[in-house]
Amino acid sequence: MFSKIMVPSDGSKYAEKAEDMAVSLAEKLGSTVVAVHVIDEKLIYPFDIMEEEGNEILSKINLKGSEKGVKVDEVLIFGNPRHDMKKIAEKSGADLLVIGSHGKSGLEKILMGSVAENTLKTVEIPVLLVK
Repeated sequence: MFSKIMVPSDGSKYAEKAEDMAVSLAEKLGSTVVAVHVIDEKLIYPFDIMEEEGNEILSKINLKGSEKGVKVDEVLIFGNPRHDMKKIAEKSGADLLVIGSHGKSGLEKILMGSVAENTLKTVEIPVLLVK
């Protein structure tokens, strides 16, 4: 049914729930998980710190997949998480996108806007929104 399940993550608690759901679905369906972390081009933190954080998030998803026997492909990119999900989903070949309903809070959320909301509006594959 779904051979590639994309799950974008910013490491928030809602993203972690989406990660768990994506891995669980992939285990049941024999799918591959495409774990995505976007280093937000608008944030002003040092790049190496954001890259390290992104790699840690992706490694945790990979570990979750390994524990369930699920293959996880890791994608770390620099871009705009609010606007790039459609392009990332298309390039990854995903046929389902699992995303948390909320991301990080505070200033980062204000800068980013609602990634989940924009994703629902723009991607052309089914989206599972996890609360």
